Amino acid sequence: MKELLESIAKALVDYPEHVDVRQVDGERSIILELRVADEDMGKIIGKQGRIIKAIRVVVGAAAVKEEKRIMVEVMQ
Repeated sequence: MKELLESIAKALVDYPEHVDVRQVDGERSIILELRVADEDMGKIIGKQGRIIKAIRVVVGAAAVKEEKRIMVEVMQ
């Protein structure tokens, strides 16, 4: 999941070298913390949050096999 989120984020931003994804494993969930350059925050979030919602849907669909809940958080 971490690699999927990282590749999606790097394709969207102007500064792919600043993309950082950290995975925090829980008992029933996985939290993916996404950090990007300040200039790229708007590109990741999108108008009215549409881009980040789409990213969460794709990552969540890919995580169905693991039977864990995946949460994607954008960090500053």
